Amino acid sequence: MIDIDQIRADTPAAARLAYLHNAGAALMPAPVVAAMKGHIDLESEIGGYAAADREARRLDAVYGSVARLLNVAPHEIALVENATVAWQMAFYALPFRKGDRILTAEAEYAANYVAFLQVAKRTGAIIDVVPSDATGELDIQALERMIDARVKLIAITWVPTNGGLVNPAAAIGRIARAHGIPYLLDACQAVGQMPVDVEAISCDMLSATGRKFLRGPRGTGFLYIRRALLQQLEPPMIDHFAAPWVSRDEYRLRDDARRFETWENNYAARLGLGAAVDYALDIGMGPIEQRCRLLAGRLRSGLASIRGITIRDLGRTPGAIVSFTMEGHEADAIVRSAAAAGITIGASDPSSTRIDAELRALPPLVRASPHYYNTEAEIDRLIDHLASLTPQ
Repeated sequence: MIDIDQIRADTPAAARLAYLHNAGAALMPAPVVAAMKGHIDLESEIGGYAAADREARRLDAVYGSVARLLNVAPHEIALVENATVAWQMAFYALPFRKGDRILTAEAEYAANYVAFLQVAKRTGAIIDVVPSDATGELDIQALERMIDARVKLIAITWVPTNGGLVNPAAAIGRIARAHGIPYLLDACQAVGQMPVDVEAISCDMLSATGRKFLRGPRGTGFLYIRRALLQQLEPPMIDHFAAPWVSRDEYRLRDDARRFETWENNYAARLGLGAAVDYALDIGMGPIEQRCRLLAGRLRSGLASIRGITIRDLGRTPGAIVSFTMEGHEADAIVRSAAAAGITIGASDPSSTRIDAELRALPPLVRASPHYYNTEAEIDRLIDHLASLTPQ
């Protein structure tokens, strides 16, 4: 059971906002804010270096917290500035040559796809998009048929930014593992919304952020690299933390995932990330997912009853990102109208998931993303507001 009263007490803004923009940046709970403020105060009192030394044990414990969240070992975790950096450090460490194939999904995120394009331009690698099945999920049978000796990477976004689709990450992992193909999973919108068990998924690399459903601070992210693959990868950029300078003409890469980090970090934000992970684990990822799906389902049901609204979500079991359009109303105008009513939602531009948007002829979408700290009354508030925009 989730103690909603306590959780909302830990989230002061919930008393004045119906905050349904967690796919963008969720509201941080009080323990996260306290962890960050406490470290900033300590830095102001004794200096940044001394503060990091004093809090070394707590800072190191963040790796353990993230490892528990993902069901991996702490030495397989790197803490970085954001999910994009995490994803890029893994992707650009992989060697590609002319004719090598990268398999990805139709709803792949723009930041990832432009990296594919850059590597294709530099190396002659080929990007192949796996088609979706009738539900909108990546077609597992099509993926299997597309595998050959030239496939050097399978890289997909688990939960795309533009809607509730949840791609079959574990089924993809089984195929990748069977064929010995590295598998990079963008879990930016999944972590914090649902259980993430890397062993069950069988991905080799996973990137995520702190600021979304995990309810951590902005400017935080993490990368998982499977130990067996880690030893084969050299980061695209290194410093003397990632690779100590051991002699005049030699550096030596660290033997853990921290080879993908740099020496300087925002330690206050790291402590906030650790507090966010611990907060979620204390509640339980199973109950969190259950409540997220309950609230998102309530919202979809309500939207379906409003004339002129089209729900744009895909997949068999959509998650807690609800996307829709409303006839006669631009997405940004709906977001502004909701904000004036004390309801925070967002929008998703077609350029964020261009292939999917072009295939489905999608305009900019309204995106509402409830989380476990939201109430049924807040969901109904948004539904009632949208209904009020429709001529009677």
